Amino acid sequence: MNFHPKYIVENDKVQAVIIQMDEWQKIQEQLEMLEDLEAYDKAKKESSEIISFDQAVKEIRNNELWNKNYKKSTKRTC
Repeated sequence: MNFHPKYIVENDKVQAVIIQMDEWQKIQEQLEMLEDLEAYDKAKKESSEIISFDQAVKEIRNNELWNKNYKKSTKRTC
């Protein structure tokens, strides 16, 4: 990756950094991939039981936070 940051300097100290939007999006994508890899590594280290796909779906649907967000995203406005 090749970035072209612009620095905002005040009193000889860098106060902020500005980058192009496409560069910021690349950074975000890389961070998301890193988070996914960290979650994968953590899951591999933990010993956990194996459950069926159907059981996993059932547990996800029973999760209050998931239900709350899912219901919001599926509301019709007609």
